[in-house]
Amino acid sequence: MNKVFIKSLSKRIVTSIITLFLLVSFLFVLTRLSPGDPTQKYLSAEFSPELKEKVTASFKLDQPIFNQYINFVANIFKGNFGISYGYRQPVLSVVWQFLSFTLVFATLSFLLQIIVSSFLAFKSIRNKGKLFDRSVLNISLIVYAIPAFVLGLSLIYIFSIQLDLFPSSGLRSLDFESNSFFGKIGDYIYHLSLPLITLSLAGIALFYKYLRESLEDVYQQNFILNLKASGYDQSTILKKHVLPNAVRPLLSIAGIELGILLGGALITEVIFSLPGMGRLMMDSIFARDYPLVIGCALTAGVLMIASNFLADMIKMKLDKRLIKGLIN
Repeated sequence: MNKVFIKSLSKRIVTSIITLFLLVSFLFVLTRLSPGDPTQKYLSAEFSPELKEKVTASFKLDQPIFNQYINFVANIFKGNFGISYGYRQPVLSVVWQFLSFTLVFATLSFLLQIIVSSFLAFKSIRNKGKLFDRSVLNISLIVYAIPAFVLGLSLIYIFSIQLDLFPSSGLRSLDFESNSFFGKIGDYIYHLSLPLITLSLAGIALFYKYLRESLEDVYQQNFILNLKASGYDQSTILKKHVLPNAVRPLLSIAGIELGILLGGALITEVIFSLPGMGRLMMDSIFARDYPLVIGCALTAGVLMIASNFLADMIKMKLDKRLIKGLIN
């Protein structure tokens, strides 16, 4: 079994590397072929026309695209992602400044999605066909269909503009430093309430749908019916038999969702002006900061691949028959 596991693991790693390489290649070509010139922002009436040539040469943008690509790939293997045009700092340093917030923000949202969706799914399956079950199911479908930017703007309009209950943007208040330790935590919660709701509602609806359907399917299996007929305790049946079987289909969705969150919740971070990867990606695209765009996309790709890889490992741990499926 160890040899089979190693073979499946190796295949998964090779597939991830190929996917990442294709992503980097696509992004590099796409950014270079896009219209516009990043050196334009350095030009003004106060500088001579020769400045453009000097700036272009300093960023090595005067070389053929193929040479730029070869240099970039070589630098990737060296751990050098280049210098950001706008920040004038190493790309990895800039990415880490924004990634640290996204890691915390995404983790909080992911945990909120899992906890709330699990509670709703278990409560719905216990009240199958009743008012609560039908109401939550219909509401989840509506929530999932609402675009994130519509939901975010609606929450800002209702709770920030009309009711004046929550701030519409930012991460901290102006008097943040004067607060106590718990006051600072409360201030963070106060500012992140609407962004977390915006980012989490669609995921809650998605997880709820998959988990509820999985629970319903498992409860209808013959072995569960036999356990009930044999007089086993409902709690024991749920923990030892229903939950391990119902959670497997959810792991793939959870891996994708976590990867998207860790890569940067672009819309949410832009709407609420949060200092995360999504906002950094958007700003770097508009600024045509090629190294930073590729650094952000590469970081997001690595996080998504890693989260899916972790989900596959957990699924194989729960069901070793999946190993055979991965290597075939």
